[in-house]
Amino acid sequence: MFTRITESGGRRYLQIVESFRNEAGKPRLRVVANLGRVDGMKDGQLDALIRGLSRAAGRVEPEKAEITYEAARSYGDVFALHELWKDLGFDHALGRALRSGKRKVDVEALVRAMVFNRLCDPTSKLGCLRWLETVAMPAMPDTVTHQHLLRAMDALMDHADTVEGALAKQIRPLVDRDLAVVFYDLTTVRIHGDGDVADDLRAFGMNKETGGIARQFVLGVVQTADGLPLMHTVHPGNIGETKTLQGMLKTVLQRFPVQRVILVADRGLLSLENIDELTALADQDDRKLEFILAVPARRYADLVETFQGLAFDEDGLAESSFAGHRLIVAHDPVRAADQSDRRRARIAELEAQAEKMVAKLDAQDGGQTARGRRASDRGAYSRFTRAVAEAEMTRFLKADLQADRFSWSVDEDAVARAELFDGKLALLTNAPDLTPAETVTRYTSLADIERGFRVLKSDIEIAPVHHRLPDRIRAHALICFLALVLYRVMRMRLKAKGHDASPRTALDLLARIHRHEARIADRKFDGLTTPTPEQLELFDTLNLPKPA
Repeated sequence: MFTRITESGGRRYLQIVESFRNEAGKPRLRVVANLGRVDGMKDGQLDALIRGLSRAAGRVEPEKAEITYEAARSYGDVFALHELWKDLGFDHALGRALRSGKRKVDVEALVRAMVFNRLCDPTSKLGCLRWLETVAMPAMPDTVTHQHLLRAMDALMDHADTVEGALAKQIRPLVDRDLAVVFYDLTTVRIHGDGDVADDLRAFGMNKETGGIARQFVLGVVQTADGLPLMHTVHPGNIGETKTLQGMLKTVLQRFPVQRVILVADRGLLSLENIDELTALADQDDRKLEFILAVPARRYADLVETFQGLAFDEDGLAESSFAGHRLIVAHDPVRAADQSDRRRARIAELEAQAEKMVAKLDAQDGGQTARGRRASDRGAYSRFTRAVAEAEMTRFLKADLQADRFSWSVDEDAVARAELFDGKLALLTNAPDLTPAETVTRYTSLADIERGFRVLKSDIEIAPVHHRLPDRIRAHALICFLALVLYRVMRMRLKAKGHDASPRTALDLLARIHRHEARIADRKFDGLTTPTPEQLELFDTLNLPKPA
């Protein structure tokens, strides 16, 4: 006798079959027992029958198979990032740039793990090791240690120029060769650690996040009009913003062979003295450099007469010239009125405070005594000037320090000059074919870099940095920059298909797809969580294959 599985009506049945010979001596089969549908049986349903047959045969009864389950590991998010990484060609680019027969570790895989960690669960390098234990990362070495990660960071910096050049080559096809609008801005990144090292990047400077003095380094990011990051720069924390501009542009022209570059940068980066140097840099290769730069407030004093003669059109735009270039001015009357009203209200508050001081002094001179310290004109001067300085109103309120009695005045001319610039955005450009409206639109798009900085500091958590050595800091910045590139490419693809999910939301949703592992006796079984329609839609939207 033996068992047999038969099919009928699309269903499979388990039978016990006996062979025999008929009267003519020919072999035949007959069904001894039908044990039911195979696809309807539960695990262990036949164990009792197997043990009974073993006893009847005088054999040792088989033990019930032991089933063990490994902890499920998140898979969907790292799978999607891995496919995107390969789609952008970063695997081959880093693999070639970091190839070395002396290393026994896969540096590309370790760098990839640290980049994905910034997007999925940003933590320290030790935290990255703990995170790797919770995910089913494709194509990873069996063993990863903290030293492996640090050595991978060192390898990045040993071949920094080669790596960044190889990555730029992968991004080039996405950049318009004929017209590249390049946005550039800087931010500060807080960093921990004491002591000094050679060529230390950690320096004390004004931190844009806290508004105070902090130990930091400066990170610059260059991106396209579509929000695709092209490159980054790392500088000491006390560097002047304008000093970074020329080196950045030189690198952009070297890595991206565009014929025309329109540089858009914030007012902190505008230095009329270096514009000629930047233009000459582009002209060396017969390329054309154009710029759209905001005029800094320190230059507004030179624009009083120009602004007084401006005639704005119905869209609130006007054009003039300044320093030999086109001056585009945008006026927002609602914002202007709000700024003027707030300034006038603050001046009124300070004058009311001063009037109270005068009233107290007059009452004291008239013989009225009040509780507390005796008031004095010198004390009133001191309190008033301190209050004016704290309110940043020293341009408008002037205390007469030469007078014997406390007095002050409002500089109405200064107030009028300030109101002349309220609600206005002044842009300097040498682009001849951009209309004033296009110029303003280009500049306002610079805010997208600020959103990128917020992603770096919130979702990717670039700060605070705990590394001390300059090359480790640069490697950390490069890893975070690569994470930003993946984030922005995801955003571009989601936006192109009209999907309303953010990259953060998409990764969180895909992380619910887990890889499971179970063992039954000596056999191992792998499986995946069945993706939901929403998860499958995300893979389609991102132009990525589905996990199998």
